[in-house]
Amino acid sequence: MHEFIEVEYRSGKVEYFLNPNNLDLKPDDIVIVEVERGEDIAQVIHLAISSEELEKKYENKKILNIKRLATEEDKQKLLQLAEDEAKATRTFLDTVVRYPFQMKLIDTVYQFDGNKLTFFFVADGRIDFRTFVRELANLFKTRIELHQTTGRDEARRLGGFGMCGNPYCCVRFLKQFNQVTIKMAKDQNLSGNLSKISGPCGRLLCCLNFEEDFYVEQGRDYPLLGTCVMLDGQKMFVFKIDVINERVYLTSEDQLLTDIPLAQYLELEIIDLPISEEN
Repeated sequence: MHEFIEVEYRSGKVEYFLNPNNLDLKPDDIVIVEVERGEDIAQVIHLAISSEELEKKYENKKILNIKRLATEEDKQKLLQLAEDEAKATRTFLDTVVRYPFQMKLIDTVYQFDGNKLTFFFVADGRIDFRTFVRELANLFKTRIELHQTTGRDEARRLGGFGMCGNPYCCVRFLKQFNQVTIKMAKDQNLSGNLSKISGPCGRLLCCLNFEEDFYVEQGRDYPLLGTCVMLDGQKMFVFKIDVINERVYLTSEDQLLTDIPLAQYLELEIIDLPISEEN
């Protein structure tokens, strides 16, 4: 089984490489890696990752290698790349205004050897930019790639702080975006105000996914919403549960509200309501 070295490109993409030269690598080292067309620069994230999943991923794909550690000269070249990317950004913005579509440029990244220039953008819907790409290729004399991103990708690239006061999770440690659904918000009693559970990217907060397993596991001991029970001789209906504080919230037909501990609720009699028949 191969041992993979995990690296992150300047574009934010994470990829896995082999270390055939047995370089003495450490996390955060800057390395020069092979790519499909030339070489690029990246930062080491993790060492010696063995995984059957990765083996399957690369089963029918050539596994590329880490060539060497970056030199001081390579690191100085990065400063020049930053200037070239700033110039490319200005050229892109001056050129796109002549086309009948709206694109918001998010980032501009040169491959380390200059063999590819990638523009990351957001736009509403799909855009036919083939003519635009050809013009850019003529201007920059290199391979051009236009990469349409989502709101989450934009937040990751631009960075910022969440309502928790910490940098965005997608910037700090998330390697991929997992699906976040409104059901997760409901499971955690957070679905009342969508603006409070949405990030600056306009999507539901990624952190809703972190505690979902806990709420689902703990929620197995709690009743379904709408369950009818008898409390002090009165019919009450479950309208909310609180797994953190272990309480069940009830309402009567007269909309009188109360909450009781889960242990007390489990001792109550459950009432089976008749099913209405349609004529």
